[in-house]
Amino acid sequence: MYTMKRRILLLVFIVSFSFYRAGAQDVQIALLKYKGGGDWYANPTSLPNLVKFCNRQLGTDILPEVATVEVGSSGLFNYPFVHITGHGNIIFSPEEVDNLRNYLISGGFLEVSDNYGLDKYIRREMKKVFPDLEFVELPFNHPIYHQQFDFPHGLPKIHRHNGKNAQGFGIIYKGRLVVFYDYECDLGDGWEDTEVHHDSQKKHLEALRMGANIVQYVFGQ
Repeated sequence: MYTMKRRILLLVFIVSFSFYRAGAQDVQIALLKYKGGGDWYANPTSLPNLVKFCNRQLGTDILPEVATVEVGSSGLFNYPFVHITGHGNIIFSPEEVDNLRNYLISGGFLEVSDNYGLDKYIRREMKKVFPDLEFVELPFNHPIYHQQFDFPHGLPKIHRHNGKNAQGFGIIYKGRLVVFYDYECDLGDGWEDTEVHHDSQKKHLEALRMGANIVQYVFGQ
């Protein structure tokens, strides 16, 4: 049973989404800060670049300043879209698990970008959040690949990593995609300034376009 505080937070979250869909200003996205030793702060230029691209190409009005929010914070409910990345370990406490699950089932969205080495940790922790659900690979005809930009073969391959094909996984709760996970792809690195990872302009643009598709899909649900 929810506490009164939790009910109030959920109500504020729902109202905030209603204002956004009605065309309200001041929508902001956030980077998720977690414990466990992994570098949650990786790719500092990625989300600001994605926001600029979305505002320019999609006509969104997302605030240019990207927030940082902890998994267990009540502030999580202020952001319709949060992003998590890194190379290493992630640990969610029971309170953080509860908070993240409530956020996601109430309308929030989590985008996960494997910055190489994240896979086993994010799968383990998200199993705590949704014990009865699994990451499922999204088919190439899923709408997330066919928004403003068309990706008929799914995720673009941005970085080599283990040389596997890029895959897009999702967690679907009651028919709604609540988590999107780009694996063996590294969209987050691709969104960064090109000189950081020496990506080509082509790869940078592919990553930004796919990121814009995700944002457009999330805000259009």
